[in-house]
Amino acid sequence: MATITRIFDILEELKTEHLHIQDVLAYKKDGQWIQFSAGDYVQHVNQVSKSLIALGIKKGDKVATILANSPQWNFLDMGLMQIGAVQVPIYSTISNENFKHIFTEADAQAVFISTLEMYHKIQSVIGEVKSIKSVFVVEESEEVTSWDAFLKLGDAIPQSMVDQIKPTIGTNDLASIIYTSGTTGIPKGVMLSHGNFISNFLALSDIIIYDMVHRVMSFLPLCHVYERVLNYMYQHMGISVYYAESIEKLSDNLREVHPEMFCAVPRVIEKSFDKIMAKGRELKGIKRLLFFWAVNLGYQYELNKANGPWYEFKRKIADKLIYSKWRNALGGKLRIIVSGGATLQPRLARVFWAARIKIMEGYGLTETSPVIAVANFRQDGACFGTVGKVLPGVTMTLADDGEILCKGPNVMLGYYKHPQLTSEVIDQDGWFHTGDIGMMVDDVYLKITDRKKEMFKTSGGKYIAPQVIEVLLKASPFIDGVMVVGEHKNYAAAIIIPDFQHLRSWCRVKEHPYASDAEAIKDQRIVDRIWREVEQVNATLDKTEQIKKVALLHKPWTVENGDLSQTLKLRRRYLMEKHRDVVEGLY
Repeated sequence: MATITRIFDILEELKTEHLHIQDVLAYKKDGQWIQFSAGDYVQHVNQVSKSLIALGIKKGDKVATILANSPQWNFLDMGLMQIGAVQVPIYSTISNENFKHIFTEADAQAVFISTLEMYHKIQSVIGEVKSIKSVFVVEESEEVTSWDAFLKLGDAIPQSMVDQIKPTIGTNDLASIIYTSGTTGIPKGVMLSHGNFISNFLALSDIIIYDMVHRVMSFLPLCHVYERVLNYMYQHMGISVYYAESIEKLSDNLREVHPEMFCAVPRVIEKSFDKIMAKGRELKGIKRLLFFWAVNLGYQYELNKANGPWYEFKRKIADKLIYSKWRNALGGKLRIIVSGGATLQPRLARVFWAARIKIMEGYGLTETSPVIAVANFRQDGACFGTVGKVLPGVTMTLADDGEILCKGPNVMLGYYKHPQLTSEVIDQDGWFHTGDIGMMVDDVYLKITDRKKEMFKTSGGKYIAPQVIEVLLKASPFIDGVMVVGEHKNYAAAIIIPDFQHLRSWCRVKEHPYASDAEAIKDQRIVDRIWREVEQVNATLDKTEQIKKVALLHKPWTVENGDLSQTLKLRRRYLMEKHRDVVEGLY
């Protein structure tokens, strides 16, 4: 393979080694899957670079993007990097206040937006930012310059101008500024170089075998570093990338595309399994018994056939009768799910592995490009309840308090315009302080136990790691969301959002009336049933960690309401303020 020192060198690989691939990138438009070959991809990227030059975009200039996953995202990404410009990708769900902060701090020269609706949302903000000279919308529009009109700008620019700029771009040059979604405070711009990304996606190539995956489904936002670095890995390995229409249409798209792999956050995996379980609960008689027998068998799964031949015999039966139907619902060919962004319940990893869908859990941060550790397909490359082995090329150690420290070519250049904040997380010896607490399992596998800043001390002086307890509670089918509280209080408590779909199903089976979600959380029989789930978890905890009281809420936490970060983590400080009365009521 060609030597890759800049991200856009992937295009040379595509031209020389994967030119035969007709669907390097694909997306659905007007009910049809539109495919782009390796040649199409390179041609579009070059046209984008020429159009950017025509706009006056120069090396080092920043261009903000608010784009849905699509081939146009890739065309613009590579087109910017080929001329040394810097993409600043932004989530569409952030507040106008944060849009203004990012546009202004990044000195954005231009903005590319997917839809006219999004443009209308931030039109007033764009008007307030002096650096923005151009705005484009991918959607056809007479109101704003469209994608097609943008591409035509490059017709007057010779390809030789692009070719002259490319050799001036180095491995250590800035490739992108990614603003962290953040569970607290104002977003910070993480500066990542070509070398940062490249070191990560080349090392990640080890997690899959080359001839094992030919087609993937992409649905996590490309503006997040996790999906983005895997996207580079797919292209580097000649794997076709199909973009889902939306998370709501994911199930339909999986059945249409039949991918062998996708990456997800645990919330997506949990929801997929909830749907499987909901269908199982609708079964009757022997079919229902077989379904739950297979589920319970899956929960007992151990790697490397450690359960012995009798277990494997039973698993083959379960596979033929039950698990094969799960795979069919996910497209029929799915073999790998890469999970990251938060802690996955080990029981879910076990049951999916039992069903011949290997979940490879990983860990990292935007500041580390992002992967620090991940499971792999080598012998003993995975261990349930851990995030696998430290990535090749990355050096990791644990501080005295258990904080995970990291060194390597994946560590960011720093926070844009904030050297002081950079020095707070990268010490004089070059160690990046992740803020996460971890431990080693068998001296080989990394296990994340909590966020350093999220651990709290009770009034009795005992430390509580809330994430550990939350993961255990969310393993219950009755619990959809949970936040453990108790800082400076004399015991731990929890705010719980029930899984109302499961509750409605449970009430039907029990022939118990169900009026509404709001009424359900006041129903003493339902409250008692959820408390039984809490007691089961309490039985596994130290006395000081046990949940003494719970409060139930009927409205789910969402990204749109500011309750969750873009990667679906709890924004605890915000939620504590939002539910201050509820928390006080627990004490």
